[in-house]
Amino acid sequence: MRGRLITIEGLDGSGKTTLADALVDALRSDGHDVALLREPGGVELSERIRALVTDPGLAVDPRAEALLYAAARAQLVAERVEPALAAGTWVLLDRFVDSSLAYQGVGRGLGIEAVHEINHFGTGGLRPDRTLLLRADTATRAARQVGRGQAPDRLEREDDAFFDAIAGAYDALAAAEPERFRVLDAGAEPAVVLAAARAALADLG
Repeated sequence: MRGRLITIEGLDGSGKTTLADALVDALRSDGHDVALLREPGGVELSERIRALVTDPGLAVDPRAEALLYAAARAQLVAERVEPALAAGTWVLLDRFVDSSLAYQGVGRGLGIEAVHEINHFGTGGLRPDRTLLLRADTATRAARQVGRGQAPDRLEREDDAFFDAIAGAYDALAAAEPERFRVLDAGAEPAVVLAAARAALADLG
């Protein structure tokens, strides 16, 4: 039986990594074979691309940025995601195509359709079985980012208008596909968010 692809989306600081780490343990305790991966990254080529697209010292044209993310995604899907799904493993992925639709399609102004096309090609049309969208207010996200103690990367240095546009894009994507998306209150305590995430996946088996 083919595995399930579950993606976690949201703005930086919304708690995606925290939820992913807790959710993979919960799914394994439920008896599922689970692989946890992140984007961009997860395999050697994609990790090298990640270093490029996050480097604050590099000037990256929006189209080049979109193509780099799509290339990293294509390699991850080919090398790790599709083989895992084919083997019956559930894949929990920290970001996927919706990130590019929001960040490059809307945030960078390239257009949802154009970004969708290059990612459809790159992933072979792979779609998540369920997408968990973490929604958190600006103050919560900012506090969490400061708490990480890391310098902001190239995208994290953008202004509030950029992130407001992305937040709106995520909401629009979720509204357009209510059967795939589940929106979670990321401002809640981690245990509460985890419980909501598990409930959101209950119908997948």
